[in-house]
Amino acid sequence: MDRRHGADPADGPAKAGAVDGGRLPTSVACLDPSLTIQQVNQEFDRRFGGPATDLCGRPFCDLVHPSVQQPLMQQFSRMLEGKRHRFATEVITAGGDEDTARTLPLTAMAVRGGHLPDVAAILVMMPAADGEPDGAGSVVPRKKLLSEVDARILEGIAAGVSTVPLAARLYLSRQGVEYHVSGLLRKLKVPNRAALVSRAYSMGVLKVGTWPPKVVEDYVK
Repeated sequence: MDRRHGADPADGPAKAGAVDGGRLPTSVACLDPSLTIQQVNQEFDRRFGGPATDLCGRPFCDLVHPSVQQPLMQQFSRMLEGKRHRFATEVITAGGDEDTARTLPLTAMAVRGGHLPDVAAILVMMPAADGEPDGAGSVVPRKKLLSEVDARILEGIAAGVSTVPLAARLYLSRQGVEYHVSGLLRKLKVPNRAALVSRAYSMGVLKVGTWPPKVVEDYVK
């Protein structure tokens, strides 16, 4: 771990490079309890376009897409409250050299200072820029949620197409479109169309950075 932007907050996070038997296959950042980036390794520089002097001092959540910031902050909060020592999730990144957002696995680990129970620092680990897992770039779905018609209707709603032109586009009646919309609202557990689109982006059902909106095919039956 490169020692940058100040001293090591827990005299231990700087050794995060020893992950996986001493190799450095991951991008690693050390955050303070306010979730501000304090140190990064070279792979993290490469992942987010560096230099470290620009990355250090920034809130970590600035580097992830707004659609995943709230659930990520909730997981960090539970860690800082002592309710968990580590967690693993997926995040949509919003920085670096890429023209499009990337969906990547993230592991976070709490580091406590000496005999104190409070969290002194948090290590965040992600794949190296040239070591991404297969399928990076789209959220890996847990199950196939949508029929082909549902997917096209969701794309139309996200693009702002109203019911009548959407029905004409898909050769459905107006009532047929409303029937599928009602089904989508139930599946994603939201009360209205605006919430449906927001929920679809936050779940990764709709691709980020794509226009017109496009459903990730792995979610389609």
